[in-house]
Amino acid sequence: MRLTLHTDFTLRVLIQVGLNDGKLTTIKDIAQTFGISKTHLMKVVNDLSQKGYLDTVRGRNGGIRLMRNPQDINIGQVVRDSENQLSVIGCLERKDYCPIQRVCVLRGAMRDATEAFLAVLDAHTLADLIKPRRALSSLLLNR
Repeated sequence: MRLTLHTDFTLRVLIQVGLNDGKLTTIKDIAQTFGISKTHLMKVVNDLSQKGYLDTVRGRNGGIRLMRNPQDINIGQVVRDSENQLSVIGCLERKDYCPIQRVCVLRGAMRDATEAFLAVLDAHTLADLIKPRRALSSLLLNR
């Protein structure tokens, strides 16, 4: 399965913001850390804010911070919330796509694979992703 850049950037934003322990993080800081355009990050942050993951503070001293504790942010749910389409093949989304869909074993196998992929992500939280805190902080926050 291949996730979109939007989801990749979503996870990176959550990791960096999660490392800041409630202190405000700026989009500029995240953009510099990961080499991502601020314009693209603004879309990601807006999406995360609308879905209740981030609190945004406007203004000169503004920034973003988590709205939930890292242990309450499930990575599988984040991926579901950020991906528009998770199906591995088109026939899982479109009912009229394939003439053999009623007897297609491939369709069921691909659905099972997608569910297994998400089940692995469901076993992890943001707290798990930021667990190597010291190493991550030295790589991301002290640049």
